[in-house]
Amino acid sequence: MQSELLTLNGVSLAYQTEEGETVAIQNLNLHVHEGEFLAIVGPSGCGKTSVLSLIMGLIPQSAGTIERQKPDLRLGYMLQRDHLLDHRTVEKNVLLGLEVQHRLTDESKARALKLLDTYGLGDFINYKPQQLSGGMRQKVALIRTLALEPNLLLLDEPFSALDYQTRLNLSDEVYRIIRHEHKTAILVTHDISEAVSMADRVAVFSARPATLKADIPIGFPAEMSPLERRKQAAFHDYFDRIWEELHV
Repeated sequence: MQSELLTLNGVSLAYQTEEGETVAIQNLNLHVHEGEFLAIVGPSGCGKTSVLSLIMGLIPQSAGTIERQKPDLRLGYMLQRDHLLDHRTVEKNVLLGLEVQHRLTDESKARALKLLDTYGLGDFINYKPQQLSGGMRQKVALIRTLALEPNLLLLDEPFSALDYQTRLNLSDEVYRIIRHEHKTAILVTHDISEAVSMADRVAVFSARPATLKADIPIGFPAEMSPLERRKQAAFHDYFDRIWEELHV
């Protein structure tokens, strides 16, 4: 196992509502290692997405610490929706983050365009988002995130808006891209099969307030694709174990 990249120690999150204080996350302990693909599953509304927001620094925790073990740790966030701008071409959408961060140079642009070409979108750089399929749009969104050269990718149910067949195919492609680019990733998903097919480890959250209920290593080799994993006998064993953790 490679070195630890991110550590959550006793993290809690509470917020005020009209009814009073609501505790969303309570005493959560979680770690992520460099090069790891971690999936987080849990009941609907348990706070999975809130954990990503805490890691990104979009909201402050109420208690505990979130430690970045590398001072130069760069985060990339891929949302449920692609949020591509319809008036911009694929190329211009991919370069948007670099423009916003004032990091658009000849070198960074060349790298972004190479990513598009490497992952099958080189012929579509002048297309508008409405001319692309849902799966292609999500690939553009991923490449837009990768263009910022993050060390850690946060994936918030990135396939949830797609039909089942597209989800299967895109999860295979996204997995391949993340592994090829040697990225660390945290995937939040409500789909147990998706978690088992993509992750090295699955963190199972309890119902709200979320805490870590189980931490389950997935023993498939990294070079085995998500579609190949789904065909393995052990796949069903992992699925059943996670299902039981979610329903006891």
